[in-house]
Amino acid sequence: MSDSIHTPHKPHADHDHDHDHDHDHDHGPTHAPEAHAHSCCSAAEGPSVIKLSAAPTAGARLSSFRIEAMDCPTEQTLIQNKLGKLAGVQQLEFNLINRVLGVTHDLPSTDPIVEAIKSLGMQADPLESSSDSPPAPVEKKHAWPLAVSGVGALAAEVLHFTNAAPTWVIALVALVSIFSGGLTTYKKGWIALKNLNLNINALMSIAVTGAILIGQWPEAAMVMFLFTVAELIEAKSLDRARNAIGGLMQMAPDKATVQQADGGWLELDVKDIALEAIVRVRPGERIGLDGEVVSGRSTIDQAPITGESLPIEKTVGDKVFAGTINQAGSLEYRVTAAANHSTLARIIHAVEQAQGARAPTQRFVDSFAKIYTPVVFLFALAVAVVPPLLMGGSWFDWVYRALVLLVVACPCALVISTPVTIVSGLAAAARKGILVKGGVYLESGHTLDYLALDKTGTITHGKPVQTDYLPLDPLVADSAVLLAASLASRSDHPVSLAVANAAVDKKQAWRAVDNFTALAGRGVRGEIDGTLYHLGNHRLVEELGLCSPELEEKLFALEQQGKTVILLCNSAGPMALFAVADTVKASSREAIAELHALGIKTLMLTGDNPHTAKAIAAQVGIDEAQGNLLPEDKLKAIEALYAKGHHVGMVGDGINDAPALARAEIGFAMAAAGTDTAIETADVALMDDDLRKIPAFIRLSRQTSSILKQNIALALVIKAIFLAVTFLGLATMWMAVFADMGVSLLVVFNGLRLLRK
Repeated sequence: MSDSIHTPHKPHADHDHDHDHDHDHDHGPTHAPEAHAHSCCSAAEGPSVIKLSAAPTAGARLSSFRIEAMDCPTEQTLIQNKLGKLAGVQQLEFNLINRVLGVTHDLPSTDPIVEAIKSLGMQADPLESSSDSPPAPVEKKHAWPLAVSGVGALAAEVLHFTNAAPTWVIALVALVSIFSGGLTTYKKGWIALKNLNLNINALMSIAVTGAILIGQWPEAAMVMFLFTVAELIEAKSLDRARNAIGGLMQMAPDKATVQQADGGWLELDVKDIALEAIVRVRPGERIGLDGEVVSGRSTIDQAPITGESLPIEKTVGDKVFAGTINQAGSLEYRVTAAANHSTLARIIHAVEQAQGARAPTQRFVDSFAKIYTPVVFLFALAVAVVPPLLMGGSWFDWVYRALVLLVVACPCALVISTPVTIVSGLAAAARKGILVKGGVYLESGHTLDYLALDKTGTITHGKPVQTDYLPLDPLVADSAVLLAASLASRSDHPVSLAVANAAVDKKQAWRAVDNFTALAGRGVRGEIDGTLYHLGNHRLVEELGLCSPELEEKLFALEQQGKTVILLCNSAGPMALFAVADTVKASSREAIAELHALGIKTLMLTGDNPHTAKAIAAQVGIDEAQGNLLPEDKLKAIEALYAKGHHVGMVGDGINDAPALARAEIGFAMAAAGTDTAIETADVALMDDDLRKIPAFIRLSRQTSSILKQNIALALVIKAIFLAVTFLGLATMWMAVFADMGVSLLVVFNGLRLLRK
């Protein structure tokens, strides 16, 4: 069996953008710096590619920039629209998690790009390599302007209600409050309006300015202050989702102890350690790089990679992974992957890329928001103008209601609800050792009602062991084991190896084999001490004419138990039989029971004989089993389930499962830890052999889907209610801020529930 699979992209998992990168350097994982305060931001967006021309020209190159102010779609849209008009720019790649922008262009220098971004109020710092450059230091924001804004807003309200000061004093206090706390909002709003973009900053700037023009000084100040505070809380909340991904990278230590040419040991940065270097790790230390143990024995906590709750014993020849924790003894290992290509680094990079594959709900919300905001803006304009002109209404009252509608108009809660929930779900899955390759799979997992599973390496361990030995001639009971092991040791077939391994304690007594021949599909033969022996399956014994009714009965009884039987024969007849079986994983029975409890039916698809298939299926409780299947037969079985209207997932670990994995709605790859291909191509990669991760994924998917629906319903209902209340003249601007930002915070906190352990 292969330990990697190739799963082609499915037509149903459509992405927003083409992810074929035209650059020649890797965008590896980087630490995510602390987020700036922002509003209506999707901190969960991953790398997305915007192609501005059909194909990059021959002289095109990629330039990468870190833009600290770029952390939500508001800034992405501004940058995309601005650079889209710049001649020579051919493709944009946005990585909002790391605030990195990749620009494919044929410009002689990057100055025009930097200047264009500067005109949007943002600074673009060129990077030689986005994967190696450290994050730029975050400018520390002072708290006093916000404090002044709050005191000023409160003072303006008190002076207004108590009539303790003339209007010009109240106006002055309100202006101090507005500009101390809201100057940044005004700057962003002006830039957005210049670029014909109605984002939250533009809407809030219009609303506050309108309140000032109609003399509502205290309310204008209080609205701007409340908006700034809510924006700050929202940003901090979103950082939890952002840091859930970025924090994974901190699991790997920065330094490791490396053996030098003279035999001494020196502590070096992990990024400077070469392949094949020997690294020592002491008890309690984190392992810095992927490698293979060359000396020592210990137990390793692999939870950061595989999600396993119990430590795994490691000895010479075993793999170890960066970010895992050495618990008991000292180990020395040979480095097999550079720091930026470790399993942990690839997991983080894969999760970042996964966020670029938008879930169906997110695509709907983004499309809805593009229509919703301008429609509500036009509606607010009509509310301000139509009643006074055509119905004799008061200009002051209807303009005020229109300003309240502008505050409510921002689709913050809608836009923010899906990405925060999706990224929280992706991070929660990664903590459990489940690598989900896109929000589309995380969301669609809840629809699965049928799961097809490969047998070998999925339900069973994939390593046959000898389970039975029955001498047919008592006179050769001891010698038969040695003869069979001697023949079996010359073959590389898993069944033969199981027989040889069972007699490994007698290896010193194994006999020399002459004229050895492998008989395809039947067994082997060879001469030992001048006597010809055959070691093979039921078919070989029949071909040799050595079968009997009594032997057939014994073979049938063992095969009914799901075992493969091979016999040792000489010219006189069968001497002994050996039964070999692939043992079932302890977790398989529990996993199948959990799937049934979730209402999911199961089907086993295997190339083994139908007797073995049904026996294994019965052991673990699988609903149906099909045997003697070729890869194309497994594909047909998946197609047949689709024809009956089922939503089908497929679990496998081998290349022969690829067609079925590709056709299934979600393809699950088993034991992907350390396997490049599985991590890169599977829809969902399970980092170890525990099948119980499948029901865990489905439960997480159902919870994610439920939270997405809750958030959208909550946002739409509150918006609708407040729009009606506003139209009736019962709402104030500060109430609108509470309603808008309050529901935004509610959906953020609701989405973050997925991060609970």
